[in-house]
Amino acid sequence: MIYLKTPAEIDKMRVSCHIIGSLLQALASHIRPGVNTLELDKFAEDYIRSRGGIPSFKGYQIPGLKPFPSSICASVNAAIVHGIPCRETILQEGDIIGIDVGVLCNGYHGDAARSYRVGKVSQPAEALLQVTEKALELGILAAVEGNRIGDISNAIGSFVERSGYFVADDLTGHGVGRSLHEEPQIPNFGKPGRGPRIAAGMTLAIEPMVNIGTNRVSEKGWEFTTADNSLSAHYEHTILVTSGKPEVLTIAEENNL
Repeated sequence: MIYLKTPAEIDKMRVSCHIIGSLLQALASHIRPGVNTLELDKFAEDYIRSRGGIPSFKGYQIPGLKPFPSSICASVNAAIVHGIPCRETILQEGDIIGIDVGVLCNGYHGDAARSYRVGKVSQPAEALLQVTEKALELGILAAVEGNRIGDISNAIGSFVERSGYFVADDLTGHGVGRSLHEEPQIPNFGKPGRGPRIAAGMTLAIEPMVNIGTNRVSEKGWEFTTADNSLSAHYEHTILVTSGKPEVLTIAEENNL
């Protein structure tokens, strides 16, 4: 079932979403060569809790796996999503790292992700990051009242394909709000005009995950990686569907920095 949020619910979501946007902005100055991903996770958890939020991911459960142990997903290079932070993963010059984070506040979740450059990156890595971020922008622009979910999927997938890259198989965006993952699922490729009708009041986490070399994915525990060990990038925003242009909720507010 797809839940349309009331104005009061949206106001509650804004709080969690602004914490996320501010955190992703603050993390940029901490991502550098020599830092391990456990340090980033500690910074993120302290940041979230100091602002009255709860990390949505920590303790999250799915059948067959132990609860997720961390406050962020930290996915380096060929890792697509759900990388578990650890002391042994030390960032190196030229790496790219995707940070995915959810926050619960006032009973409502937000969810967003951003990929970062570690120092100076290669031209192929830079091009991948730019294409993935643009794919998110195009997906958001398609999230307008009266369209269908397939219009978001097609906007993302067709652009990625035209650009010579690959959408990661079976990894999708989703609704978000009272639960971290709600209906509808939002595939990153598909045909326009298909799927549920988009309506004002929907809150959607749109998240292209784009690979350089293949659409195929390897899964080991929580972590998904590219099957050919090529680079992957991930960008995500929680957005609100309105009667006009979609509103991006996971943005930073100066007073949250």
